[in-house]
Amino acid sequence: MTGSAVAAPPERTPGGRSARSLVDLVFRARELSLVIALVLLVGVTGAVNPNFLSGQGIEDILLNTAILALLAVGQSVVVITRNLDLSVGSVVGLVAFVTADVLASGWGLVPGVVFGVAVGAACGLLNGLLVSFCRVPALVVTLGTLYVIQGVDHYIAHGRQINAVDLPPALLSLGNGAVLGVPYLPLITLVFMLLIGYYLRSYPSGREFYAIGSSPEAARLAGVPVRRRILTAYLVSGCLAGLAGVLWLARFGTVIGDSANGWELIVISAVVVGGVAITGGVGSVYGAALGALLLTTIGSALVVLRVNPFWQQAITGALLLLAISVDRVLAMRVARLLRNRSRHG
Repeated sequence: MTGSAVAAPPERTPGGRSARSLVDLVFRARELSLVIALVLLVGVTGAVNPNFLSGQGIEDILLNTAILALLAVGQSVVVITRNLDLSVGSVVGLVAFVTADVLASGWGLVPGVVFGVAVGAACGLLNGLLVSFCRVPALVVTLGTLYVIQGVDHYIAHGRQINAVDLPPALLSLGNGAVLGVPYLPLITLVFMLLIGYYLRSYPSGREFYAIGSSPEAARLAGVPVRRRILTAYLVSGCLAGLAGVLWLARFGTVIGDSANGWELIVISAVVVGGVAITGGVGSVYGAALGALLLTTIGSALVVLRVNPFWQQAITGALLLLAISVDRVLAMRVARLLRNRSRHG
């Protein structure tokens, strides 16, 4: 925060620092458990089928994870503020198609990419204004915009399909090229994950997102600009969804009117499995990206092991229920431990 008259977020008090450090420790352990689960999953699957650990197999996992992880990073910023964005999948589909449309009509690559991100930002801005300033519940707003954006996408597409031959070769090389053997897409996701993660943890304004998620009323009393921060969270989510739509186009080349349909639930699953509490205030973008990597790796492992695809959805649902249950148990134990500390303090 820049103004001297604005008070610090609630967690900056000594007791708040103690609570925050304890919660951070718990959720770092949660992220470590995701890494261990990934290692075990990859190790077991690789032992059964060595092709899973081939260069092509690993590259496929990274490419399949990149777009989902980018969306999970944006979604985690929203969820940390105790909100939700159900429209990200439809935004990806809309951006992928309109970007393909303008590129196929002769636009340059850079203007086309900027246009796609701007469309995503406009969708995020609409969500943010309705949630933060109009005070409409996030679930209602983003569910409504999900259907509105899908309708706009189908109206613009009008049954058309845009193919890779209509797109600039530079865009397609972005989706399938690599530097030093590492595909561009996961590198782009990594850059944005690190930038946003560093901002949330290291800047006072970034910490305010956690303060809002922990207690919006307490954050407001402490001088945190709650509405502006929530608006910013949705704007970030929209921008990253717009970028994800461009990367989707670059990755697959061919788009129709319902690309990424249903992805919003997969994104939320990745965020929650990654340790971002659905009740807000705790978690990190790193955990959300790990959650996306875990879900993608599970899907790839089941294909390699020739398991019925139904089990991927069942496992994802089970992991989601487990993550929510663990969040609840951890929150109760942390609260009990803090009460005991305050009594003996």
